[in-house]
Amino acid sequence: MTDVLVGLDVGGTKTAVIVETVTGRELVDTVVPSEDWDAEPIEHGVAWIERCIASVVPEGHEVVAVGIGAQGLDSDEISREFAAAVRYPAVAVNDAALLPAAAGLDEGLGLIAGTGSIGVGRDADGGYVITGGWGWVIGDEAGAAGIVREAAKAALWAHDSSKPDDGLLGALCAAFGVDGAERLARAVNDEPTMENWGTRAPAVFAAADAGSALAASVIEAAGANLVSLVDQLVRRGAVGSTVVAAGSVIVGQPRLYDSLVRGVAATHPQLDVVLLTDPPVVGALALARNLYETTTTKES
Repeated sequence: MTDVLVGLDVGGTKTAVIVETVTGRELVDTVVPSEDWDAEPIEHGVAWIERCIASVVPEGHEVVAVGIGAQGLDSDEISREFAAAVRYPAVAVNDAALLPAAAGLDEGLGLIAGTGSIGVGRDADGGYVITGGWGWVIGDEAGAAGIVREAAKAALWAHDSSKPDDGLLGALCAAFGVDGAERLARAVNDEPTMENWGTRAPAVFAAADAGSALAASVIEAAGANLVSLVDQLVRRGAVGSTVVAAGSVIVGQPRLYDSLVRGVAATHPQLDVVLLTDPPVVGALALARNLYETTTTKES
């Protein structure tokens, strides 16, 4: 049997998994759907993780450490309880907490703007500091679903104010495959899911690129929300000198990243902002390796 390490980055729509031997040879680097994922009840989440691991680890290999970064692990208590329930030696954190490690940093502030949006850091005692991440219905303003929600509200408000469509309303109608404000409202409201809302986010950015001031203002507001998450992390004692941003929206849409950079430079000039170029799952693998090496050292 060959000893292996497993890193998992469990997001709202997809899960990235890396399997590597303890000597550093990569065996698996794959992405699977996050279908039916939920961190709680913990028994459900742990069973999901163990099924995922079993499906990707090749036969003849023994898992000796697992690093998990997952949506829904929103406190130290939940994360510790989750890790303790996994059948393998494991460490578990919120998925945003993977970002500094994936960027090669010992400490830093992590921001995710993907399906949803959240900020995560650690205080001087190593405890979690989490801001945002309240879900696409009432929060996650810089996530794909939240941006579409706010864009729809803005477009419908402009329509009710007898303002001419500057391109945003038409872009959203086309994205949802409907005609007119009334049908847009129904399409958004009748299926308030991440999948229905979030997949239409590119239409908002395309409208802004085409000259829609209303779409541009929605994106700027999303960027300002990310800056407010940084504000809250700093005020609550999160340590580090670098903000590491990741997630499908901020990585794929320069407008949002540029808004974040400008806002942090204006409010927290002592902080650097970097866009994560390596996948966050690299941070999960680093957690697994650190756990393995720490355990091996103690045993020897």
